[in-house]
Amino acid sequence: MTDTIISSASKELKIGHEQPFVIIGERINPTGRKILAEEMKNGDYSRVEADALAQVVAGAKMLDINAGIPLADEPRILAEAIQLVQSITDVPLSIDSSIVAALEAGLEVYQGKPLLNSVTGEDERLEAVLPLVKKYGAAVVAISNDEAGISENPDDRFEVAKKIIERAADHGIHYSDIVVDPLVMPVGAVNSAGRQVLHLVRRLREELKVNTTCGASNFSFGIPNRKGMDGHFLSMAIAAGMTCAITNPLHEEVMQAVMSADVVMGHDNNCAKWLKKYRQPADENAGAGARGGRPGRRRRVRR
Repeated sequence: MTDTIISSASKELKIGHEQPFVIIGERINPTGRKILAEEMKNGDYSRVEADALAQVVAGAKMLDINAGIPLADEPRILAEAIQLVQSITDVPLSIDSSIVAALEAGLEVYQGKPLLNSVTGEDERLEAVLPLVKKYGAAVVAISNDEAGISENPDDRFEVAKKIIERAADHGIHYSDIVVDPLVMPVGAVNSAGRQVLHLVRRLREELKVNTTCGASNFSFGIPNRKGMDGHFLSMAIAAGMTCAITNPLHEEVMQAVMSADVVMGHDNNCAKWLKKYRQPADENAGAGARGGRPGRRRRVRR
């Protein structure tokens, strides 16, 4: 099975079908976070630092870095945020922008092999982003939409992914360096959204041999108990073959679902990670009782 290798300056990470599922922390993103956006715009990265450290402690194996702030110098801000985060943690990063100049600014300062987020099936985007992927030796997220937009037909989205992989090959980029995002639609708006993604993930794994990812919270958008819904969605996506996702590792329901899915898939050897996190500590009194004999039984003294 295919492994996609991502790295920081000192740590290598494998994304693959026989590897534990990779959580990519989503919180360093100013979209919808007015305070964070204003701070980043003004060069204050204290909240970025706190979010980075908290996500790694919570179990994120990668971090997504986004600096999409309207009317701001996105290339500069993205590069500065990447340098800061790489100075305080050794996990690999996903460089996330819709602006090509910002992607290149991030690539120029990055230490290691990043995941570039993202390229689509639009011809203009392909010709702008794929040369950067090749030049800097990065891996890239391939989003399954093109000039026609996002199709509700999963087989159409499969064909877009196939087109991106073929065009990447023309640039000398191996399919192992492509992680396909099959596009998760909100299940509250599209009732078949879950089945569509599971169908797509299976086809992408079996036919194109690529790794897959998604923005997991898109699935539950607009419905209650989103954390529980996202956790169940991810566990089913993992069973279908998804290998990583951008989500919030601070949500315990999501992390528990992912960890349990790793156990079911045989990706947590001897349940070691699960046991480390959830096994209850030994009862000291029970231990003392065991040393003294059976609890509650008194020794008979001969006279």
